[in-house]
Amino acid sequence: MKLEYKILWLDDKIDVITEERYDKEIYSFIKDQGFNPVIVTVQNETDFFNKLDDTFDLILTDYHLNDEGNEARNGDSIINEVRNTKNVFTEIMFYSAQGDATGKVNLDRITFVDTKRMVGNNHYEKLVSKALKLIELTIKKFQHIVSMRGMIMNETSSLDVEMMDLLVKIIDKKGEENVIPIIKAKYKETNITFNSEIETISDVPIILQKIGSEHRWRAIVRTIEKDELKKIFDKYKEEIIDERNRFAHAILEKDETGREYFKNKKDGIDFNDKKCREIRQNIIKHKENLNNLKEKLQ
Repeated sequence: MKLEYKILWLDDKIDVITEERYDKEIYSFIKDQGFNPVIVTVQNETDFFNKLDDTFDLILTDYHLNDEGNEARNGDSIINEVRNTKNVFTEIMFYSAQGDATGKVNLDRITFVDTKRMVGNNHYEKLVSKALKLIELTIKKFQHIVSMRGMIMNETSSLDVEMMDLLVKIIDKKGEENVIPIIKAKYKETNITFNSEIETISDVPIILQKIGSEHRWRAIVRTIEKDELKKIFDKYKEEIIDERNRFAHAILEKDETGREYFKNKKDGIDFNDKKCREIRQNIIKHKENLNNLKEKLQ
């Protein structure tokens, strides 16, 4: 499981899709679900197979393709190659406005959409509405709460690594002599056990590893200018560090309907689908904040 949700979209009229921002509608929906959207759009079969790999979560493809005036295969032939030659088993939504695509391919994980039979006049609006429902379904399929906790723990750990990288950049820019003594002093104030040990360490990466994620966060916040970015980043401890710690100590439970969820009994928090979506959204937000800070330090 990953935080990224990737779509490969093949349509010979892909320019219409991007100009009318139908891809942006799907992008916004995925973002609202707490995933980082990656939508790759291609106009012909050659580009499609150049981009295709098994990292995509969904493939969208038109049935009728006109490869720039050349003789182009219909979508069912392309999908057969995806499955049987390329061995990619990603979910596929197969669509047509001409009422002749349904049931063309007898393969698993294929959804057929005939927009001619749907209410409404705009072909792309109708296929987008179907795509959103399929995306929601695919998210639910891999959103089992146990796997989701593993993904969240992994993503928050990767944020710890990025925090380390950011602190190294801050130290390089402001000077080791201006940052490390303060880190050591603040660490010693709250950690009696390692006071003598931390004082003997001079290697910067070891110091940053030693002090832990909360002290790394404090060190960064102390060195950021007092602007809007700092106000946002101030929430990192609450939304990432504290949330991860509460989730790590939650117990798996099951309600009367059989739904599984994690419960932190000390704080009375249910880590259910809604809560996990909120955590994913915060992870994405803070990844962007970290990237913004790194750019400021270039």
